[in-house]
Amino acid sequence: MLNISPWPARLIKGLTALAVLLLLVAAATWIWLRQSLPLLDGELHTGQLDNPVSIARDEQGIAFITAENRNDSAFALGFLHAQERFFQMDLLRRNSAGELSELVGEAALSHDQEIRIHQFRARAERNIAAMPVEQRQVLEHYASGVNYGLEQLGATPWEYALLRTEPRPWIPADSLLAIFSMYLTLQSNTGDFELRDNALADLLPADLYEFFVPKGGIWDAPLIGDARGPLALPETHIAALVQDNEPMAQQKMESEDMIFGSNNWVVGGALTEHGAAIVADDMHLAITVPNIWFRAGWNVPGTDFVMRGATLPGGPIVVAGSNGRVAWGFTNTTADWGDLIPLDVSADGKQYRTPDGWQDFEIAAEQIAIKGKPPVRLEVRKTIWGPVVAENHKGVPLAYRWVAHDPRGANMNILKLETTASTRDAMNLAPELGLPHQNFVIGDVDGNIGWTVAGPIPRRVGLDGSRSISWADGTAYWDGYLSLEEQPHVYNPPSHRIWTANSRTMDGQYLKVMGDGGYALGARQQQIRDDLFARERFTEQDLLNIQLDDRAVFLERWQEQLSALLSTVDGYDQVRHQVINWGGRASADSVGYRIVRNFRLRFIDLATAPVLTYMQRHSPDFEFGRVNRQVEYPAWEMLAHEPTHLLNPEFRSWKALKLAALDKVLEEMSEGGLPFEKQTWGAQNAAKIQHPLGRAVAAVNWFTAMPEDHLPGDSHMPRFQSSTNGASERMVVAPGYEERGIFHMATGQSAHPLSPFFGNGHRDWVEGNPSSFSEQSQAYVLTLK
Repeated sequence: MLNISPWPARLIKGLTALAVLLLLVAAATWIWLRQSLPLLDGELHTGQLDNPVSIARDEQGIAFITAENRNDSAFALGFLHAQERFFQMDLLRRNSAGELSELVGEAALSHDQEIRIHQFRARAERNIAAMPVEQRQVLEHYASGVNYGLEQLGATPWEYALLRTEPRPWIPADSLLAIFSMYLTLQSNTGDFELRDNALADLLPADLYEFFVPKGGIWDAPLIGDARGPLALPETHIAALVQDNEPMAQQKMESEDMIFGSNNWVVGGALTEHGAAIVADDMHLAITVPNIWFRAGWNVPGTDFVMRGATLPGGPIVVAGSNGRVAWGFTNTTADWGDLIPLDVSADGKQYRTPDGWQDFEIAAEQIAIKGKPPVRLEVRKTIWGPVVAENHKGVPLAYRWVAHDPRGANMNILKLETTASTRDAMNLAPELGLPHQNFVIGDVDGNIGWTVAGPIPRRVGLDGSRSISWADGTAYWDGYLSLEEQPHVYNPPSHRIWTANSRTMDGQYLKVMGDGGYALGARQQQIRDDLFARERFTEQDLLNIQLDDRAVFLERWQEQLSALLSTVDGYDQVRHQVINWGGRASADSVGYRIVRNFRLRFIDLATAPVLTYMQRHSPDFEFGRVNRQVEYPAWEMLAHEPTHLLNPEFRSWKALKLAALDKVLEEMSEGGLPFEKQTWGAQNAAKIQHPLGRAVAAVNWFTAMPEDHLPGDSHMPRFQSSTNGASERMVVAPGYEERGIFHMATGQSAHPLSPFFGNGHRDWVEGNPSSFSEQSQAYVLTLK
């Protein structure tokens, strides 16, 4: 009799049961997610508005608000932000308040301890109390709209269900905390550039410091002034930095390579067919799901001004955009907006010296709530100048005098841009704007263009900000802020062109008042400038083309050097072929580009290792960080001229060091297991655009992460792009001609994975296709009453 095994039948039943279970889980998840979908159509009776407000959205989710007073439009924008982006807003306020541990637990405690020193929540409440009544009312109505929008969701946003917690209501001070979060993104909360630069200047032999830490060079492209000259070779031998048998320190130069800044520029009406200026702006930031920006517009009641652009969920403002008469964009200045002050401390550590004698430290106690754990107490030591934030390489405590701490550091004066009718009037507002200091690039409908610093600039007395010096004797201090007349500015230059990209923009007296906070290498800024001077007429598409320029101009000389090296050695035939045929662009499909750009970085690692080794012997935690952003200049001198006395003593020749750098590159490329011809730049530069919770819960990425596209572009070119950072938006707009404008945004309008707007527009951002700046035909209309 034939014996039939029961296992195939059981296996089929088991697989069927598993499939049914997975389907049930998927259905339950879908039903659960749908409960928190935002409302798109219909009417809501809020009981909080003076008059009905209309919220119209197009197929991409771009919202336009029509209201009869500004408070009502603020309410509507708050409603929108809460419905689409509340968890993002919550992270922003908690980030700068040092309150993330309350939401996510002990993993965020070290961050909260570092940030709570600045007591930004108390500062936000202080600044709100000092605001003009009309601005405070806008924030209050915005907060009311946020809380109403949150209440109208069928369930709390899905992130809170995963975290097993409930969202906390929004208050007006939270909107200023969103601004403080941008400070933390764009400036250092510990003065790290000054801290590291001072250590290098103090510890390195003077000639080596001048060589390895230059303040600019041939790639500079300032608006005022010229590029710096060539470096002089030092006399000190680099081997003098290294002790016998001392292990060489290794550190990748990623901080030089990844400059998360922005580009913007403007061309005047003399160069455009319609006679209006055209502003281009792409802000380089971390790209996550959702995008940091939310696209919206509104009428400004009682006027003919119409706002459109990028709003920051958490505040009732357009950050970059147009009001129909004036358009503007921002890039980080990367200048110096804070000073570290070494303190003379008493023997018992309880007092510090001031111009008025010895004074007790003020001790403020902060309680940090931790999810699932008892709270942690933090003592903040405060001085008359600011909190104690760090110690220098000699162990001396450092207080921090920072613009962000002052009432002028964060406010809502950007609301005044809504009714500003000219470039000159917008420039006049710049010193009043309470935000992280930005290159403020502006153009108006009449063709006028301008640049200035948005944000208050401290008037330094007795110091230039480049070195940390004691303020105890009263000869060094801040004497308020510069007046409008003293503000650095450029207005209607003869070239009809203005450009910035986080590099040095000024020279002379203007540079003295701005200082240096770790300027980016000028290559990206220079390429933009040269692109602008390559044409005499511009359309909006022409400026988008510059934003998408991924030519590797900066790396051409490195490619030539590597090609020459490979022609002298055997065994690298495949590599040489790829390097010679690299294409001259940061193309996603180029193997040669990947080799060249990584060879440069690994060469810098090896060539500068003796400096890092020396610094870490004196200061074990030393890292180059932002202080090494001009390292291209000494690196090139060493690569091209091979000075014997600057050779890392680990190597017998410069050729050996170069080949070691190349071998490191090839070893790293092979780690992925791909065939050599598949080890492209795109394979390294594949998008990793994820929800913040996806880092902790991998399953979140299944339904929220964007596709892992192989992306073109890189650090030192207009099309800045890495796996996780890049152009959070690309905007090109002429005021008065918004219908011709272009706007790209990574990811989509909504944070909800089931929203019709979740990924809309993302493909245009990836591929560089022109997409509309203005909202298109209405697809959904919601009325609030």
